[in-house]
Amino acid sequence: MPRVARFSIAPVRSLALEHPTEIDVTEHGVVEDRRFYLTDDANRLVDRILIGRLVQVAAHTDPEAKTLLMSFPDGTVVEGEVQLGEHIETPMYGRTATGHVVIGPWADALASIAGRAVRVIRCDRPAATRQGNPTSIISDGSLRELASHAGVHEVDPRRFRMLIDLEDATAHEEDTWIGGRIAIGEAILRVTMPTARCAITTQDPDTGVRDLDTLRTIIEYRGLREGKHADLGVLADVERPGRIRLGDEVSVLSMPAAESMAVSAAAGLPGGGSSPRPRPR
Repeated sequence: MPRVARFSIAPVRSLALEHPTEIDVTEHGVVEDRRFYLTDDANRLVDRILIGRLVQVAAHTDPEAKTLLMSFPDGTVVEGEVQLGEHIETPMYGRTATGHVVIGPWADALASIAGRAVRVIRCDRPAATRQGNPTSIISDGSLRELASHAGVHEVDPRRFRMLIDLEDATAHEEDTWIGGRIAIGEAILRVTMPTARCAITTQDPDTGVRDLDTLRTIIEYRGLREGKHADLGVLADVERPGRIRLGDEVSVLSMPAAESMAVSAAAGLPGGGSSPRPRPR
């Protein structure tokens, strides 16, 4: 039975991940996750698509996002209480994030890593950079399958920056839960859709250097959903908030058979009735 192997949150979007031993999942997800993000002076999002080495900076905040700590590769630590400046609305991949510019030393410290001036923005509320689906799941079975097609020994799950990593799962087992409900620890999640991957997954999760063509591999053996999405892992809404701990097992509460078959077919899974659509590159 699949069980929780690791949690991953990013208090500042695109900076390094934290791995707590337990999480409190609310209707908005984990409240510390992606509570801050970065822009340039023109209010354009600055993330690892532009600057992969941002992942070398670690960050930590409290549940109310009143304090912020950043640890840099040279050992420098910048921390303090968060003071807010002007209100800001930032376009972000088809949605709008709302927040306030953070006043303090963090932006100047990040400029040396980013190679440009940046601003730190605190979201006005948890999950303000998302539109639904505040939780995400990926399994070791899916990662093993990806590794076998990529010709590597293993693929680090941190590349995918998912909230919940599972172990003891079969290949793409999480896909079969789409349209159904699962219980993990005290929480109940409604699994809604596959996760479309982006170029960040091609980067080493410690250095930000591009070193593995995950997207090409996913497309070659799984095809493209709707002709454009390279999927790995799933997204979920929170039906019942609660605490989840390392080692908690996944219990499938409901799984609509028709939707399960459709997902299997789209993903090229056994029993789905179709094969993946390769895309020449």
